[in-house]
Amino acid sequence: MEKMYRIEQIPSIAKELVEQYGRYPVWVFHAPMGAGKTTLISTICKAMGVDDTVSSPTFSLMNEYLAGKKLIVHMDWYRIEGEEEAARAGLAAAMDEADYCFIEWPEKAPLIVPEDALHLTIEIVDPITRKIIVQ
Repeated sequence: MEKMYRIEQIPSIAKELVEQYGRYPVWVFHAPMGAGKTTLISTICKAMGVDDTVSSPTFSLMNEYLAGKKLIVHMDWYRIEGEEEAARAGLAAAMDEADYCFIEWPEKAPLIVPEDALHLTIEIVDPITRKIIVQ
């Protein structure tokens, strides 16, 4: 899938992603700073049924949410410096325990990203337009 969207279309993009790719337990988001990774993940969590406020886990490394009986873990690896640090932080173990895991900045510890993870790339087109590529 490759699609352009405007900021006001994020809820419909999130719903479409969940419908098309909800079978994937691990989603990794590739995008530059400010592209809207956290905003899109938050909206995906809402589309999956999360009632809590979904926020960036930049300083905590991961946040957990429930969608019904499903555990969703949202990770931000921006501050991670490699696989050893990720392992010490328990990120791989948390990924294994979660029903769904959404990872920002996967390039910080690529060796622990599962081979069957869904890769989403967000490109900034202009201040209100993004392009998403799903692989």
